[in-house]
Amino acid sequence: MSDLETIRTEIPGPRSRELTAVLARTETRGVTYVGRDLPIVWDSAQGATVTDVDGNRYLDLTSAFGVASSGHANPAVARAIAEQAARLPHAMGDVHPSDEKIALLAKLASLAPVDEPRVFLCSSGAESVEFALKTALLATGKPDVLSFEGAYHGLSYGTLEIGGIEKFRAPWRRQLLDRSVFARFPDRRVPATAARTLSEIEAALRRRSSIGAVIVEPIQGRAGVVIPPDGFLHALQTLCRDRDVLLIVDEIYTGFGRTGTLFACERENVRPDMMCIGKALGGGFPLSATIVARRVADAWEPSHGEALHTSTYLGNPMGCAAALANIGEIERLGLASRASAGEATIAAHLGTLIERPNVVDVRGRGMLWAIEFRETASATSIVSRALKSGVIALQTGLRGESIAVVPPLVIEEAQLERALALLCDAIAEKVLT
Repeated sequence: MSDLETIRTEIPGPRSRELTAVLARTETRGVTYVGRDLPIVWDSAQGATVTDVDGNRYLDLTSAFGVASSGHANPAVARAIAEQAARLPHAMGDVHPSDEKIALLAKLASLAPVDEPRVFLCSSGAESVEFALKTALLATGKPDVLSFEGAYHGLSYGTLEIGGIEKFRAPWRRQLLDRSVFARFPDRRVPATAARTLSEIEAALRRRSSIGAVIVEPIQGRAGVVIPPDGFLHALQTLCRDRDVLLIVDEIYTGFGRTGTLFACERENVRPDMMCIGKALGGGFPLSATIVARRVADAWEPSHGEALHTSTYLGNPMGCAAALANIGEIERLGLASRASAGEATIAAHLGTLIERPNVVDVRGRGMLWAIEFRETASATSIVSRALKSGVIALQTGLRGESIAVVPPLVIEEAQLERALALLCDAIAEKVLT
């Protein structure tokens, strides 16, 4: 047993089972899956390691849904939250804002690949996307949006309207307006799909003049880390500009260094009209933002004392302090470069898996990867096996047929090597059983 992970009990351990029994009695159905193999209950986390309530220590290949890019409980972020909590935990974000809010707005404006950026702060990725949708309507007067099959932008009603994963939309279909048009998302494994998709989009824009915006993920995360052919995003930007349609880029998962550049769209020198960010922004504090080009943002009327779109916790000082500290750590530690360097390590370990009979594909960029299996049951079993050996991994894909590899960008080389080796062992064990 490596000292990088330590398994002391059966998994889940007795304390985890005791607590999840309480969870099952108190949480609404349909949220946390409670079964024989899952979940463990987290007690603490630091860097790229997680400790559960039974004292078992794990290597994390999830970054807790991509949030902990600068590491779990990053000391600078934790210190910033604590100091801000002692000084000013809450202000009145759209009436009497804090200095931290103003500082964060300026910082995000300086980083964003958006022309003359204006920034709206919120709490979740779904809120960020919904603000972009409202802005698109104000700026264009057109209510419809073109999105992509497999797209995931959140689970609120506004984001379900543009969500391209049917299982999330189906239960609520009677309450959806269905004003969105969906194009097939191109796959770099088949380069010709880029031209096909661009033709589909152009035809849809000609056919339906009520489309005012196109929203796209640079890499589809929830769909299983689907990467488009090189040049697609730039060509999509050109098409949108030629047709006078706004381009919204959803960087909630891919932003802040995850794919090897600060924002994934920068790889193709794309400057969207709007960009949605979240997850890794707050370093663990719930925070998101929509960054909008000034010519688009000016569609909003100046405030006359009553904001048309706001929330009680808009620009919360603790969240803003956390984000400023977190961005500082991303810059200080060069995490985008570390993600780029880590790509080679991940590729070397996972690349051989494609030879295994139960593996369909291995793909990724930076430190955002997926292993796709022929059967969903394989991915489910392997996640459980990996957990028992001390690695936390997460299923992804439209059917749960893939396993994501999304470690904290601060993960040490030895930790990454060990976690990948254990994951590969779990995959090999599945083949033998």
